[in-house]
Amino acid sequence: MSATRSAAPASGHGDGPAQPATALRSPALTGRVRVPGDKSVSHRALIFGLFAEGITRITGLLEGEDVLNTAKACAALGARVTRRGPGEWEVEGAGADGLSSPAAPLDFGNSGTGVRLMMGAVAGQDVTATFDGDASLRRRPMKRVLDPLTAMGVEIVDSAEGGRLPLTLKGSDRTKAITYETPMPSAQVKSAVLLAGLGAAGETVVIEREATRDHTERMLAHFGADVRVEPHGAHGRRIALKGRPTLVAAPVDVPADPSSAAFPLVAALIVPGSDVTLTDVMMNPLRTGLITTLLEMGASIEVVAERTEGGERVADLRVRHSRLKGVEVPPERAPAMIDEYPILAVAAAFAEGVTAMRGLSELRVKESDRLAAVADGLAACGVAHEVVGDDLLVTGATTVKGGGPVATHMDHRIAMSFLVLGLASEQGVSVDDVAFIATSFPTFMPMMRGLGAVIS
Repeated sequence: MSATRSAAPASGHGDGPAQPATALRSPALTGRVRVPGDKSVSHRALIFGLFAEGITRITGLLEGEDVLNTAKACAALGARVTRRGPGEWEVEGAGADGLSSPAAPLDFGNSGTGVRLMMGAVAGQDVTATFDGDASLRRRPMKRVLDPLTAMGVEIVDSAEGGRLPLTLKGSDRTKAITYETPMPSAQVKSAVLLAGLGAAGETVVIEREATRDHTERMLAHFGADVRVEPHGAHGRRIALKGRPTLVAAPVDVPADPSSAAFPLVAALIVPGSDVTLTDVMMNPLRTGLITTLLEMGASIEVVAERTEGGERVADLRVRHSRLKGVEVPPERAPAMIDEYPILAVAAAFAEGVTAMRGLSELRVKESDRLAAVADGLAACGVAHEVVGDDLLVTGATTVKGGGPVATHMDHRIAMSFLVLGLASEQGVSVDDVAFIATSFPTFMPMMRGLGAVIS
């Protein structure tokens, strides 16, 4: 199939001028809002639509830059990708054997999820593709994905030093099925191997010692693949996929992203008098580590109208200002909240006592070295903290000075987290650049202002 498409273009990623912003101490936040669609599900809905026969209709798609870049990549690989309205998209799939080599490099901007999953998608196809991204993504490690993919038969034609972007992969329609135990908890690595396994004869097995978000497994089943998930050890899972299935187009209703909901949620907890309801939030148990932790800290979070939509559990969350206390966050919880540690550190800044977040090595290889970036931001805002190995210890206080400017390091979650801190601090907080917020939460600024936040 030819790569005809009308996927919206993503805006620039790091080449334009910085966009600083300041959040000031705000009055009570109130209102009822729905944050954008889940980023993880949005990426996967497009990619599975690429492989499926027929037209996959997606509602609630996150229209941030990261997901739009995945949409463009799917079109370049042979799908017909069409935006029908806000959040409403259609993907006419290329089918299991219909992918074609793209004419130009696939630019994923700032998206580690998009590029790593698409490497897996290309791996099981007779396709050669070049993968690239912005300066931040070019620094991120790809070897963790390349190791299992090369074991399955993928050829690395070219790459930057250390297996980093830009790199060119030559896939194979004779991919070998393997059994692979992930060396670290990573839904991206797991998903890349399973996507490569779609093109392999036999059974591809991924074993993880710590269970990570399971959207790929759920979507494989939703599109008709034969996939089995079994417990493995105390906290892990064994996922087995029968290769070369025929995937059939299926509708996907994307729930609200719990990682994006984390920002207004924590803001409501720390700004006095606040009462905010967040609707349609995904409650997949492998994504709710932050909510579990905040409840342990004494947060007033009421889960209402819990239901199942599109194969995922969702609920509305009523969140009110709370007096928080410090807790111990065990390392085995990290996979269920890996993206939420920066905003948890902000909540911890306002909690009585010490919040100890254990086992955060994975934060060092996100969009930035998030552990260092969070620590530096806390220091700029006068928050007592300590980094001990891969642990972050934050000592909270009833009043937080604020300040800045906080260096965001081209990281959307660092930017949003410290703007939230500013809403409850004495002096407010300035951050050096908010341009990258558009990668995951393009409506963050107007949504927070609509709740009463003072951000300029």
